[in-house]
Amino acid sequence: MIVADTSALVSLASINRLDLLLAEFDVRTTETVFSELQEMADYADSHGRAAQAVLDRQETLAVHEVDEPIESGRIDAGEGSAVVLARERNADFLITDDLRALPELQAVTETRIAISPILLRALVERDVLDGEDALAAVEQLADERDWLGAPIYRRAKELFGG
Repeated sequence: MIVADTSALVSLASINRLDLLLAEFDVRTTETVFSELQEMADYADSHGRAAQAVLDRQETLAVHEVDEPIESGRIDAGEGSAVVLARERNADFLITDDLRALPELQAVTETRIAISPILLRALVERDVLDGEDALAAVEQLADERDWLGAPIYRRAKELFGG
């Protein structure tokens, strides 16, 4: 099982890979994340459209209520609720694209934490997605999410030997 936060869901929706992800994996999230997505969907930009795409798939995405999300200077309510859900459900992975929060997230949970492109890599390993298509999706993600030159882009490229 995978628990995804707002940033990861928006990333995957922005490159039209959310349906594929939901078909291949047991993906869960929280009501807090859905609230963040609803706020984001109000914006008339690519992030707002991606947030709406996630909201439109609510029936295929398990959404859970959690008590008292963990919050800190770097962990927001959405990420903190995802941590609580990952703990409660003994998730295999917590997926986030917030590198700034990663060190604190790793300190508060034993769940493995990864960035969304790892799911593209997993789809390649399952022979569901071609390696070239996955790498093109990483490039599209970098463009859509303004990752070019950022540490998250370098990490994503490393997943594909780049």
